[in-house]
Amino acid sequence: MADKHDLRRLALALDGVEERDVNSFTFRRDGRIMVWPYPERIHPKKARVPRYDQFVLRVADADDRAAYLLGEPDVFSTDHYHGYAAVIVRLDAIDESRLAELVQEAWESEPLRSRLKWSIQQHIGSEYASCVLLD
Repeated sequence: MADKHDLRRLALALDGVEERDVNSFTFRRDGRIMVWPYPERIHPKKARVPRYDQFVLRVADADDRAAYLLGEPDVFSTDHYHGYAAVIVRLDAIDESRLAELVQEAWESEPLRSRLKWSIQQHIGSEYASCVLLD
């Protein structure tokens, strides 16, 4: 079973990754968020509270997102991230090696998303790029 400290170690080992604030467990690559704690709503009129047993990870596109959700429904979910290129992963359902794969894929997805968005903007216009990429 992986935990938030494994996640931190794996994320910070990748080039260009930094933690937003000390002990935030929110990781960015070159300024773009790639992994963060799932913000759970405990009460409808109160701020969300980060859960450190579930993390949101960026994925490259809708196909990757669907593959995670269909392939391992006991590990991945989306909650309110419907329509976004992100999935929620339960850390208690995976081991450290699987977590390493997922963090690597989140790290790789950010430049890919930036390149795709730029390419779409060049070909069909900037007003459609966000819609196509599920931003």
